Amino acid sequence: MAGRRKSTRNNDKPPEGESNNTTEDRCPACTNETTANLQFEDKEEWAMCGACKTWYHWRCAGNGEELDTVDKWYCKTCLAADSRRTITFKAPTRKSERKKTTRDYANLNSGFEPSDPRRFIRVADSKPCKPDNFRRMSGSEVRLEWLEEDPKAMTEPIVIESPDGLEMTMPAGGFTVNDVGLLVGEQTPVEVIDVASQSSSSGWTLAKWVEYCNLEPSERDKILNVISLEVSSTPLADRVVPPRLVRELDWVENFWPSTKKGKGNAYPKVQLYCLMGVEGAWTDWHVDFAGSSVYYHIVSGSKVFYFIKPTPANLAAYERWSGTEVQNHTWLGDMVDEVMKVTLVQGNTMIIPTGWIHAVYTPVDTLVFGGNFLHSYNVTTQLRVRDIEIKTHVPKKFRFPFFSKLCWYVADKYLKDLKTPNGVSLPPRVLTSISSLVDFLMSEVHTLEQGAEHAKKEVREQIPHDRIKDAPALVRELRWRVKHASGYTSDDEDEPGRQLSSLKRKRKRSESVSGDVPRFRNFKPKGWDKVVESCGEPEQLTLRLRRPDNDEEWTEKWIEDAQTNGGEEVGEEASMQRTNITIVKVRKTADGLEKERIERRVERWTWK
Repeated sequence: MAGRRKSTRNNDKPPEGESNNTTEDRCPACTNETTANLQFEDKEEWAMCGACKTWYHWRCAGNGEELDTVDKWYCKTCLAADSRRTITFKAPTRKSERKKTTRDYANLNSGFEPSDPRRFIRVADSKPCKPDNFRRMSGSEVRLEWLEEDPKAMTEPIVIESPDGLEMTMPAGGFTVNDVGLLVGEQTPVEVIDVASQSSSSGWTLAKWVEYCNLEPSERDKILNVISLEVSSTPLADRVVPPRLVRELDWVENFWPSTKKGKGNAYPKVQLYCLMGVEGAWTDWHVDFAGSSVYYHIVSGSKVFYFIKPTPANLAAYERWSGTEVQNHTWLGDMVDEVMKVTLVQGNTMIIPTGWIHAVYTPVDTLVFGGNFLHSYNVTTQLRVRDIEIKTHVPKKFRFPFFSKLCWYVADKYLKDLKTPNGVSLPPRVLTSISSLVDFLMSEVHTLEQGAEHAKKEVREQIPHDRIKDAPALVRELRWRVKHASGYTSDDEDEPGRQLSSLKRKRKRSESVSGDVPRFRNFKPKGWDKVVESCGEPEQLTLRLRRPDNDEEWTEKWIEDAQTNGGEEVGEEASMQRTNITIVKVRKTADGLEKERIERRVERWTWK
């Protein structure tokens, strides 16, 4: 990648795994003079050529320019080989004299030391938090029927106090970090987070971690946390099965080809995490990658969650806070509408839906199993969170793996479903979500057709060509079929990012679609042979109801309340005209006849 720079101390070479033609502390541009000077430097800057990926000392190859001002850089050999290549520089930026500090917003008014790992919970305890009002459900209630019948399903966290009925498998009681070490492998490298700095601590194996966990809390010199040990390819995976609903929703479970999963295959391994936190551990505010939802089961111990609802305003505040200087001195809860607090104990399971911003405190040593999953009920927010990750420069290693490729697999399967002879009836929430998925993939198609070569290459690499032969045609056909299934039609190609709800032209119900000519390759829809629309006689009713105080009250809930309380002697007198409309569609199929009946009720209220 052009312009990627690495600064190393004590003349260390660039990171292992990067392409590098150096030997010891030399680079291809080194001379006897520059090599002699290097011996007296305790810090040396390196730059990687954007074409050949070779690392150079900036002292040797930089021609006197400051490395921080360079955007894209190529070595002399690569510049000579292709005249289209050119070195570019960043636009001037305002520089702050403030020295960047570690995340120490808790110290602002308290005087706590930045190295104190408990400063986070102290500031959390000093801030206003509402007790949660999240729904408590039994395991038997957490079913697909819940999503189809409850419009709030998977929009707020839920707590299942007992695992009974969830149809999941978790290690039996008495399971400890010692068992994790034995089943996963004591020499397995593990990423350990130093709570005080909220950064990784290198050089850890499971054996070393188990030894640390077995110390008494008073004997631990640091408070550490493990939150990213994925165990799918280990014997421990045989003892952990996610809840049934998670398995039914999970894109990886349902759309990624089974022949391309398992040991030796590269696929999104995010379904089985073992989280091990010691007393006092804190994970600062974050949103799970790509807005993925989470299931979270407490095997032993306890966790305290702080939640922020993913409203547009709160997500915008999180974007301003995340990865910026603001993060170093501001409690995110002060930038949003409210923070909710919920405590989980041993045996509890929680499902955290798409986009919820949260921080987590560990009051006692705790062992948790959980996993991440993308699903088809809130793709819009999943894509919004992914956009935030890109804008805040979250490294790719911390994003949802193979995200774009997974989206292509999902689109391919939904297109096949919608093309079946009798069609597949998808819930409205899913149709809206798939429309957002189509918008995202259309932006990928526009890049593929009109973007720069390097951008085209990135898009092509994410398309599973063994499954998808013509990606642009697939997306355009899926877009039409989703609109058709939703009662919309449009011959014009939408701009990337436009939502289904913003379509400007709605198909007249009384018209046959047999004459429609969709603009995508090799497809002609089967229209209805006959469409009959009939209207019942309007009913005129008089009732009393409260007039809404403001525009925000014009919601479906307000309408339901108005209908429920309409007969009570409250509010103002109003008249309501109610009309029932019936639409019947009929067409011949290969097997016989297909009939569709749609009933609508239209109500118009006016105050007297």
